[in-house]
Parts: sequence; structure tokens; C-alpha cells
Amino acid sequence: MRDNRGFTLIELLIVVVIIGILASIAIPKFSSAREKAFVTATVSDLRNLSSQMELYQGSNMVYPDDVALLTEFTVSADVTVTITENNLGSGWAATASHAGLVGRQCGIFHGNGSAANATPATVAGVIACN
Repeated sequence: MRDNRGFTLIELLIVVVIIGILASIAIPKFSSAREKAFVTATVSDLRNLSSQMELYQGSNMVYPDDVALLTEFTVSADVTVTITENNLGSGWAATASHAGLVGRQCGIFHGNGSAANATPATVAGVIACN
């Protein structure tokens, strides 16, 4: 007499198809969530930079032209922050990008800083990302 335990080939194929369908739904959602996390890290670093720039200006009456001068400012992993313009005590502009966001960046400018040096920012004090 033959033992009938186990799964048939059809049952196994159905399970594989269901797993494939679930994976095709989950992977794009995961990718989107990951991209949002990268943008959030970049925006957070620009907010922190803005605070540190104003604190530095309050103490020294000029804005720093290098992020390294801001001793309390730390950049998140894989984020690059660059001060693109410095008008001493009257304004500044900066951009930030994340290694995981190829071709995208965020920007901010304050005071007499130029929006052209903080692309895609268009309003002073407001962080914008493309």
C-alpha cells in the first residue's frame, strides 16, 4: 500500500504563486518607506544646521562658512551637508543630500542668502526637497 502523506505539486505551486504575489506587493512599499527615511534624515540635518548656524551667529556675530566650525552639529550617516553661501552676519544658504537618494537634494537659506545657492528652496527658512 502506498503512503499518501505530503503535498502535491499543484499545492506547492499555489503556495509559491501566493508568496510571489505578496512579495510583489511588499517590496515597493519597503522601497518607498526607505526613501522617506532618507529624506527625513536629510531634512532633520538641515533643521539642526539651521539652529546651530543661528546659535553660532548669536555668539560670534557672523555665520560660519564651514560645518566643521559648528562643534555641536553632527551629520547623520550617509548625509552630506554643505554651506553653499555665507554673507557673514546677514545670511547663508546650504544644501544636503543622502547617498541613498541619487540625484535628489534638500536646501534651505536664511536672511540675505540666495535661493539659487539652496536649490530647491524658494522661501527663506523653509526646507525644500526635490
